[in-house]
Amino acid sequence: MTTQSQGLHTHVLDALGLEIAAGDCPPGRVLRTDELAQRFDVSRTVVREVIRVLESMHLVESRRRVGVTVRPTEEWNVYDPQVIRWRLAGSDRPRQLRSLTVLRSAVEPVAAGLAARHATAEQCAALTECALGMVATSRGQQLEGYLRHDIAFHRIVLNASGNEMFARLGDVVAEVLAGRTHHQVMFEDPDPAAVTLHVRLAEAVREGDAVGAERLTKEIAVGALHELDVLAP
Repeated sequence: MTTQSQGLHTHVLDALGLEIAAGDCPPGRVLRTDELAQRFDVSRTVVREVIRVLESMHLVESRRRVGVTVRPTEEWNVYDPQVIRWRLAGSDRPRQLRSLTVLRSAVEPVAAGLAARHATAEQCAALTECALGMVATSRGQQLEGYLRHDIAFHRIVLNASGNEMFARLGDVVAEVLAGRTHHQVMFEDPDPAAVTLHVRLAEAVREGDAVGAERLTKEIAVGALHELDVLAP
């Protein structure tokens, strides 16, 4: 695929993904290749490639004699990072953020406890570096810098758990954190208490304190839910 074709592919994929996620293309809607090609001024080849990607996310399905049909919401791959991003861009953002944050609160404390037992010296050092990076970018409206450290921090915790299922949730957590930042569901400067909790969590993991790591991660999750109550009621 050429660079130009890739750009067109991305444009059409994002446009259709956002429409489906927002309900503008409701379940049961039939999407016709020729109509989409004309609408977006692209080749049918580009449209077919886009449809294949949407099929892989379980957003649409192809049926003989019917065409491409939007699938019911409950059949979507809601863990796909792009699906998460599209859903967070719509009007249902508060509910999605809450749902994803509750998921995190169920998984990450357990992962943190495991990380305290299994993290390598390199992972402990990287976790401490990320925590210090969060401290350094927590003032002066440096949210993008803070976000990078925050995402890296939580990826390390999930990876250090030694559980490959938890590790695969790294992209999900990254999209949640990015969505909160990019859709202004964050304070201009992060909550100092939350920053401190991340520093203490890094210390607990380094010291092998599984009980403390789990407790601190639960406190982080409670704080995140409180922010949603304030900023996305």
